Amino acid sequence: MALKTQIVVVGGGAGGLELVARLGARHGRDRRFDIILVEQNRTHIWKPLLHEVAAGALDANLDEVGYRAHAYRWGYRYFMGRLEGIDRAAGQIVIAPILDEDGTEIMGRHFIRYDFLVLALGSVSNDFGTPGVVEHCIFLDQRAAADRFRQKLLDHCLRVSRTLSVDPAADAHVDIAIVGGGATGVELAAELYNAAAALRHYGLEVFDESRLRVTLLEAGPRLLPALPEKLAQAARDELESLGVRVLVETRVTEVTDTAMQTHEGEVIRADLRVWAAGVKGPDLLREIGGLETNRIGQLVVRPTLQTTRDARIFAFGDCCSCTPEGAERPIPPRAQAAHQMARTVYRNLQHLMQNRRLEDFVYRDHGSLVSLSRFSTVGSLMGNLIGGRMAIEGRLARFVYASLYWKHLLTIHGWLRGIAHVAIGQVNHVIRPRLKLH
Repeated sequence: MALKTQIVVVGGGAGGLELVARLGARHGRDRRFDIILVEQNRTHIWKPLLHEVAAGALDANLDEVGYRAHAYRWGYRYFMGRLEGIDRAAGQIVIAPILDEDGTEIMGRHFIRYDFLVLALGSVSNDFGTPGVVEHCIFLDQRAAADRFRQKLLDHCLRVSRTLSVDPAADAHVDIAIVGGGATGVELAAELYNAAAALRHYGLEVFDESRLRVTLLEAGPRLLPALPEKLAQAARDELESLGVRVLVETRVTEVTDTAMQTHEGEVIRADLRVWAAGVKGPDLLREIGGLETNRIGQLVVRPTLQTTRDARIFAFGDCCSCTPEGAERPIPPRAQAAHQMARTVYRNLQHLMQNRRLEDFVYRDHGSLVSLSRFSTVGSLMGNLIGGRMAIEGRLARFVYASLYWKHLLTIHGWLRGIAHVAIGQVNHVIRPRLKLH
C-alpha cells in the first residue's frame, strides 16, 4: 500500500491555521493525503488582540479557537507538541517530549514523517541583549503572557484601591513602563486607560484612570514608523491627552525588578514592565536542520517561500525573511503579510505536487491601522498602491480595524460560521462585562 502524501504544518497562528484549513478543505477527505498541524498550544487566539487580552478588554475564552474541533471540521489532524528538530535526510521532524503541569512525561520524544513541511512558527520578542529584560519584563507574544499581565495589573490596581480606601490622600499609583512605540505598545497604552476607567464599576470605587501612570519609551525618532508622520503625531497627541508619558529617542539600557534605566541615566519606576520593542525568529530555528537563517533567527526563503536549502520545506509569516527581487528590505512581519503568504504557500504546494512551475510571492501592502481603544483609531489604507496617502481616522478607521478580525474569522471558519462568530462577538460586546476580572 502506497504511503499517503503527508503535508505537515508547524505553527497554528493566523497564517498556519488558515493554511491547514485550506489544505484540509482540498485534501482532508482524500485518502491519498494526510494533513497534520503541529502546535504546542491547545487553542488559537488572533495575535493582534493580545493587548486587549492583557488589559482585560477581551475575554480570550470567548474568542479562542480549539484546534481539535477545528481540525475535525476542516479535515486535518492536530498534534499537540513542540518542534525540536528537523531530520531532512529522513524527511521527518522531531517532537520534544510532552510533559504535564507537574513535569511528568506524557509522551516521549517522537518523529513525524513529512513529504512537504511548512514552518509557520511566528516570532518572539527581541530583547536586543538588554540586561534584565528576560528576567523582569513581560513579552506580549503569547496568550499565557497576556493573561499573566492582566492578573498582575488587577493585583496592583487592587493594592492601590485598598491603600486609598484607608488613606484617601495617599500618593498611590500603578506605574507601568512599555518599551516599544509600534502598534503593540501604543495600543496597549491606550487600552490600559480604558480598563482603569472601567474598574470603578467593578468594585474598585476609589480607583480611576488618574491612578494609572504609563510611560511609553521608543528608541526611534517617533512612534508608529509604519504610519505617515501626521497620523503618528495624532496618535501621540491622543496618548498624551490620556496621560501617557511618551519618550522618543530613548533607549533602555537595563531593567530591574522595579524600574527601567535609560541611556541618559533616568530611572523610570515601574510596577509592571512590558517589552514590545521588536521581534525575531524563535531561537530553535537557528541552525535547525541546517537551514539558512538571518541575523535575527528568521529562515531565509526564496521568492516562492521555499527555504533556500530545501525545496520541500516552506516557511512563511514572521518566522521567515523574504526579500522580493529589487526590494531593499524584507517584507515586514505583519498579519496581512502572513495571510497573503498562506495563500501563496497553498498554491505552490498544489503546483509542486502537480509538477507545475511555482509562483513568486507578491506582497500587497494594504496599509496600517492602530486602535487607541475606544478613544480613537488612526491609519492609512491601500499602502503602496497610492503611496499610503489615504489617511483615515475616527469611526471609519475603527470599522476597518474591526473588519480585519472579522475577515480572519471568515477565513478560518468559513462564511456561515464566520458570520455567526462575528454576530456573537457583537452581542457579547453588549451583554458581557466590559472587563475580564478573573
